[in-house]
Amino acid sequence: MYKNDWDTFLKTEFEQVYFKQLASFLKKEYQEKTVYPPKKEVFRIFQLCPYHKVKVVILGQDPYHQPNQACGMSFAVNKGVKLPPSLVNIYKEIRNDLGISTFHHGYLYDWATQGVFLLNAILTVEANKAASHRNKGWEIFTDHVIEHLNNRSDPIVFMLWGNFAKEKAKLISNPQHLVLTSAHPSPLSAHQGFFNNHHFSRCNTFLNKHYNKSIHWEVL
Repeated sequence: MYKNDWDTFLKTEFEQVYFKQLASFLKKEYQEKTVYPPKKEVFRIFQLCPYHKVKVVILGQDPYHQPNQACGMSFAVNKGVKLPPSLVNIYKEIRNDLGISTFHHGYLYDWATQGVFLLNAILTVEANKAASHRNKGWEIFTDHVIEHLNNRSDPIVFMLWGNFAKEKAKLISNPQHLVLTSAHPSPLSAHQGFFNNHHFSRCNTFLNKHYNKSIHWEVL
């Protein structure tokens, strides 16, 4: 386990019937196929961002399915990998919203360690087959993650981009939290409401109010 305050939650989930079935499926998939991210990175965001430190949740759908991209954080890619179009648009919106222009790569470690919980609803994928691990149990697990975060008394900003992510708003009932929704940053939809959503400035205003501290969105 990760020796942080996700451990008890994770242990409880891992013992559930649905997760044992998921684990059995994944064992076979990793043995017989190319699956991303590497096994040791599937739960990376839980390692980098302990439960009590979560201040922002950015929800993605499933990992990138090309070589060397997926790294256990939604929308992020490993250093040295070309930025995917959605991440390019995220950086563009941050630049327009906050005037920040320092984005040296796509590995969002610095965001995670500040409390940005970069969660995909599905944590694994077969190479070259987007959404290939849908309806195998991951959605149950990550719904439970969102519900667990919703139960926290300290305020959290949830950024839900696109119709898939917006559906998760029903899991966020705690009035302490701020839920921000917009179109997805994909090139197919970014111009339909992602650009100029001002989520990053609205997030920082909220965090400054509640924590007297905001997220540094630069990627150095």
